[in-house]
Amino acid sequence: MSHKNGIKLGCALILAPLLAGLTACGGGGRSLTGDLQDAAGSLSFGAAGGKDATAVDPDQPLKISTKGNGTRITDVQATDAGGRPLAGELSADGRGWHSTSPLAADATYTVRVSTESGSGTPGRGVHSFTTRPAGGKRLDVAFGPEPGTYGVGQPVTAELNRKVGDPAERAMVEGALTVTSTPRVEGAWHWVDDKELHYRPRDYWPANARISVQSHLAGLPIREGLRGGNGTSLELTTGDRIEAVADIGAHTMTVSRNGEELRTIPITTGKEGFATRNGKKVILGREQFVRMTGTSIGIPAGSAESYDLPVYWAARLTWSGEYVHGAPWSVASQGSANVSHGCTGLSTENAQWFYELVKPGDIVEHVNGFGEDMAPFGNGFGDWNLSWEEWLTGSAVHAGGGADTDRRADPVAGRLQPRV
Repeated sequence: MSHKNGIKLGCALILAPLLAGLTACGGGGRSLTGDLQDAAGSLSFGAAGGKDATAVDPDQPLKISTKGNGTRITDVQATDAGGRPLAGELSADGRGWHSTSPLAADATYTVRVSTESGSGTPGRGVHSFTTRPAGGKRLDVAFGPEPGTYGVGQPVTAELNRKVGDPAERAMVEGALTVTSTPRVEGAWHWVDDKELHYRPRDYWPANARISVQSHLAGLPIREGLRGGNGTSLELTTGDRIEAVADIGAHTMTVSRNGEELRTIPITTGKEGFATRNGKKVILGREQFVRMTGTSIGIPAGSAESYDLPVYWAARLTWSGEYVHGAPWSVASQGSANVSHGCTGLSTENAQWFYELVKPGDIVEHVNGFGEDMAPFGNGFGDWNLSWEEWLTGSAVHAGGGADTDRRADPVAGRLQPRV
């Protein structure tokens, strides 16, 4: 603030109570406090007016006009019960206003209209109305995962019950799905396909964060005959930052917690023909016992590669059957050779330690391998294998696009069987 402005402000603060006193004693003067007159009687809200405005057509714009020649509208603020604003446009003469964004169905709006009379007196008119429920179809959304505590790599998922492929429709849907976290981080949605979205931050979630997911789709017009349905909010938390880096070439896995190395473990991974995928994978779940058979992944019974084994302390990495698990039969090869059918094998003691340490959402990254890369989608959560720039290309809000459907498919997606 300049010195000159400071003098002006000081004078105003000194004179304010004096002027207020003069007004109070003057008797007939207009109050300088600027009290607003009730302007409701000088306004028309069209089809949304009157006391019975409880079934207003949401497909028609809201129209507000003044009664008489002397009053004009200076500002309109309209919001629904969820705080979503309704955009609009004021006429050049100030005597009319109409909404330019669509109304939500089955929503209650509160409209605050600021006015000015012909003599310059400010006024305010407040009116509420409710739109009728939508006919036709509804677009519902289900968020995942289930409420709980997860690792810092856990993506948020949104499953739609109907396909949305048009870029403008996608932008509307995406903009109505909000994710907030404490601490706050930068993040974005990515369209996996026409019915599924994933949300992740630029980097991993912070440790011990709180994440809130909400849908504001209710009543929004998506396209002709389709409006947003109700959605259930989701609350998540993250735990410690647990990361495991499995070096396929060195036959070791280093596990850290919050940046501190805890243990380096001898491992074996997939051999030639059954190579373990390279890349970052999110732990999908834990199973203390799994029966693993070769026939479940297409190996003929009785062949040289056939197996049928009881497996303990297993953390699942892909839907097609990659695990980190106890493999006492391969201890002699752990730390020196890759002999498995795709899983990461550990001694029983190390596997139990790892199993008890990790949780869904924790990260396991395989490096220095000779197999294919982990797909971003379709066979677990490979979301972190996309750079932030690549991730944003799948956002209809940030990049005006959608998913690259050529890269999201995994040839083994849908096979839910384990391998050793």
